[in-house]
Amino acid sequence: MNFLAVRHKGGAIVDKLLLPVLLGTNRKKRNSVFPAKWLVGEMQKRAEIQTRLFDAADFALPHDDYGQEIKNLFPEWRDTIMQADGLVIISPEYNHGYPGALKAVLDLLLKEYIHKAVAFVGVSAGPWGGTRVIEAMVPMVRELGLAVTFTDLNFPFVQKTFDAEGKLLDQAFEKRAKDFLAELVWLSRVLKWGRENLPSKHHQTKPS
Repeated sequence: MNFLAVRHKGGAIVDKLLLPVLLGTNRKKRNSVFPAKWLVGEMQKRAEIQTRLFDAADFALPHDDYGQEIKNLFPEWRDTIMQADGLVIISPEYNHGYPGALKAVLDLLLKEYIHKAVAFVGVSAGPWGGTRVIEAMVPMVRELGLAVTFTDLNFPFVQKTFDAEGKLLDQAFEKRAKDFLAELVWLSRVLKWGRENLPSKHHQTKPS
């Protein structure tokens, strides 16, 4: 996969960052699909980001096997994360926790995540916007080797934030998403430089 360089306003030419989005629930009639699609649209407006949406509902996970042993059954996910510079995880909160489907998808890989950025989007029908599910996910992704941004994006009362067709009803989220993505881009770019220039047993470096 080739990534084009883009020129920023200051004149510097930088590589595009590949930042896929994972919607982590396979529940029917889920409202979290609306912020997922909306955020992908916002990311596609930024010249320095290349993205695509992965949906946990599209993973035909077997009932009799689990983990890295079956990652080759999902080559698009495997190859995208191998090339990725970071990841956005969008999750609703189910009983203070994250969906099992999300964990099963993430557990397909391990070394492919190491020293890459991850940013969280929490979704809830109530007032907290997935705060507790994000807190639950932090130690889990840390074990995968991902580095968590400190700027989350929370969607409380999601059923009131988007209409039935997925149109955003509260324009305040545009500024919040801008700040959320700025932090993700910064951390992703710093870690990309580190992976390419600083020796580590966890990844290969390019010659200087």
